[in-house]
Amino acid sequence: MPQSVPSLPRRAARVLRTSLFAQVACALVIGVVVGRLWPHAGTAVQPLGDGFVRLIKAMIAPLVFCVVVAGITKAGDLKAFGRIGLKALLWFEVATTVALVVGLLAGNLAGPGVGMNVDPSKLDASAVEDKNGGGSLPSTGDFILHSLPDSAVGAFAENSLLQVLVLACLVGAALLHLGNTKVPAILPAIEQGQEVVFAVVGFIMKLAPLAVFGATAHLVGEYGLGALSTYGKLIGVCYAVAVVFLVLLGLAMKAVTGLSLWKFVRYTREELLLALGTASSETVMPRMMQKLRHAGCRDDAVGLVLPTGYSFNLDGASIYLSIGTLFIAQAVGVDLSLGQQITVVIVLMLTSKGMAGVPGSAFLALSATASALGVIPAGAVALLLGVDRIMDAMRVSTNLLGNCVAVFVVSRWEGALDTVKAKKVLGGEIPFVPEEDRDEPVESPELAKPQDSKSAAETVG
Repeated sequence: MPQSVPSLPRRAARVLRTSLFAQVACALVIGVVVGRLWPHAGTAVQPLGDGFVRLIKAMIAPLVFCVVVAGITKAGDLKAFGRIGLKALLWFEVATTVALVVGLLAGNLAGPGVGMNVDPSKLDASAVEDKNGGGSLPSTGDFILHSLPDSAVGAFAENSLLQVLVLACLVGAALLHLGNTKVPAILPAIEQGQEVVFAVVGFIMKLAPLAVFGATAHLVGEYGLGALSTYGKLIGVCYAVAVVFLVLLGLAMKAVTGLSLWKFVRYTREELLLALGTASSETVMPRMMQKLRHAGCRDDAVGLVLPTGYSFNLDGASIYLSIGTLFIAQAVGVDLSLGQQITVVIVLMLTSKGMAGVPGSAFLALSATASALGVIPAGAVALLLGVDRIMDAMRVSTNLLGNCVAVFVVSRWEGALDTVKAKKVLGGEIPFVPEEDRDEPVESPELAKPQDSKSAAETVG
């Protein structure tokens, strides 16, 4: 007797019940509808999104610490870890510079602000100060100094990823120095702590649809859709440039690793949609770390490159800042020379490194660029207030994919990528199972090290 085929409603209900991607997609659509039809209700549900982001952020620092310490100890080579860091910084600098240059080229060709003829004296410059809280971007010296923790507890309490990374590197180096005979229980405890953190993240991720609904409803309810018509050309240029940049990034990834960026996008579609819905790439960092490790990247490369990229590899923000600077200049009738545009690239290369975690950082970077040029009125930065929030989707997705590509590329350079496994995972041959849902126990360091060494040897060979 032939088996009965479930009806379409039942199949849809099953997909909605089992697929996080389907749940988040539905929440996104419902959020847009609620924010459009009932703006006040949309604004009222904002705490759903904010609360989810706060819960995820609480887990990021301990997770990064555990992954980095375990990665250094398993790799057994602190010099290799240093090489990974240097190669990552080199890649970050090249990628952000390319993003800035591509953005400037597109801004010159498309001219999103040409013909607006805005009088800067009529703009409310105080609105920019309200947006950034009157703060300022840290200088290079302050940024480096702030990356060094003055309190082990404070680094975790302030959720400062760079400080946590420094602490993790020191602890990992100490464990390598002392060896398994002197501190046999420390590494297993850290690995077990990592499993606990992943389990907590798994619980929090079940709230993702509510978070996307709250964040989307608030965005549409608070800002409406009017900016789409007012700033349509600017928005179109920024998103088009982001697509072009991601194509270039995909070609670079294919050339270096032989892997497909499009297949990686399909592999991480749930996380990408969640990051878009909440306008925060931090909400998916824990799950992205799991998926990158599952896709053949070694623990130490994932633990160092991905968190560091959140501060040093802001590709989407670089595109927005370069096009935004040209837009402002064109809108107020200022024609920037080639030398001044080179100055824009240099200033943004420096200021973009200190943007992460600073309120209103995009406007602070734009204001610093305007001041360095000396020909754009500072108040003209207020032109972007109405469109800044709409650019979040472009910035978040480009930043996130740029950081993930960096993990694959640097891992391949360092021989820390199992390419065979990566192709099978991205091709769908090896399904992803969250670590908190796996049944097997945590491997001991003695068992894990030969496996990691073998994978690295196979990759190099």
